[in-house]
Amino acid sequence: MENETTITARFDVTGWDPEELTGIPGDWLGAVVMRKAYTEGLVGESIAHFVSSGTEESGRGYLAAERITGTLTDGRSGSFTVHHGALQHPDDPSAFGYIVPGTGTGGFEGFSGSARIRHDDRGAYFVFELD
Repeated sequence: MENETTITARFDVTGWDPEELTGIPGDWLGAVVMRKAYTEGLVGESIAHFVSSGTEESGRGYLAAERITGTLTDGRSGSFTVHHGALQHPDDPSAFGYIVPGTGTGGFEGFSGSARIRHDDRGAYFVFELD
């Protein structure tokens, strides 16, 4: 934890299971159930429902609802839900994310704020800015 209101949480994607979207014709929209292992800053796991459209080559966008369960370096533990998305790629300035207020449990009760995915030479990570 960088300070009392910022949490940097590194993760690895551990599951990527395509899902059929019943009642949506054509191939303009795809869905996946994604699983992550959180390995640093917040240690735990998550499951996300991830939908996307477009391609990397021509342009794409995604939206995700993710439930994260874990323990922080200060010992607090619990779960909370994040909604996030972006256009083209996660480093695009259109990237957004929010902790959904009221979804926190245990030591994460009351969590709300922004949730941005960043990338560096070690890979992807979330930066949570708590309100």
